Amino acid sequence: MARCRSYLRGLDICVTVLLLVSGVVMSGVGFSTIEGNIPVAELFDQLSSSDGLLVLQVFGPLTVVLSFLGICAATLDLKPLLLVFSALIFVEFVALMVVASPLVQVQAQMDSAVEEVFLNVTPLHRAELYIQKELNKLQASDSCCGLKSFEDWETHFPDTCFCVAPSSLPATSNLQPSAQAANSSSQGPCVLAGSDLSPLTSHVIDKVWVHSKPCGPILKSYLSFPIKLRIGIISAFATIAMAAIALSLALGLEEYWKTPPVETTVDDFNRVKYQPKPSQT
Repeated sequence: MARCRSYLRGLDICVTVLLLVSGVVMSGVGFSTIEGNIPVAELFDQLSSSDGLLVLQVFGPLTVVLSFLGICAATLDLKPLLLVFSALIFVEFVALMVVASPLVQVQAQMDSAVEEVFLNVTPLHRAELYIQKELNKLQASDSCCGLKSFEDWETHFPDTCFCVAPSSLPATSNLQPSAQAANSSSQGPCVLAGSDLSPLTSHVIDKVWVHSKPCGPILKSYLSFPIKLRIGIISAFATIAMAAIALSLALGLEEYWKTPPVETTVDDFNRVKYQPKPSQT
């Protein structure tokens, strides 16, 4: 029994140390500036990308303080302090779940909000110059073109959209740009764009090869990453906190579940008596 209790106590200390680490991570992420790395950030000024930051900034330091309390209680084997630690961590756990629950809804609404931003900013050649400049940087680094498709630029393609024409592709001069976009997945990273074969005009614009991959999904991944990171950190904290609460309660309430040692004696009349064994301390 003593060995089992020693293992339980060591496990409680390890889990509480993990809780301390999660509090440090929460504080670090809460006070960091991940949003500064989002390309074309000016497009998403109206979107709240700081959801959950205040939650981490408040509950991170609080978790660190309570974790130190739990480590001291488990190390010194102070049962009342273990029970206080368990109660405080449980209150923090419930409060964090209530406050952080809207993050899941924010993540679900992010895609529709981003799609609306994309719709408002197209056609891209009429967008603000600084937006075009930032988008050109993303197109150059990730070999993409446009937000939802290359047609967002209409026929005013910037140099960053141009792609080296693959020599092994069949002739596609009779395809409209929309048909080219539909077939871009089978053709590879480049698609033919800029042709105008409308029967109402005899003018034909020079055809060019552009990147078939849109930049919109890349921007969405940049935007959703901070929220997913915060949800992941909060989920990890919740798991560790539940384990810490259970172990601390087990140690704090040890006298209620631990079977006390009993010694037996036989009196002069051969009657067996059971009585608690005196403590060695």
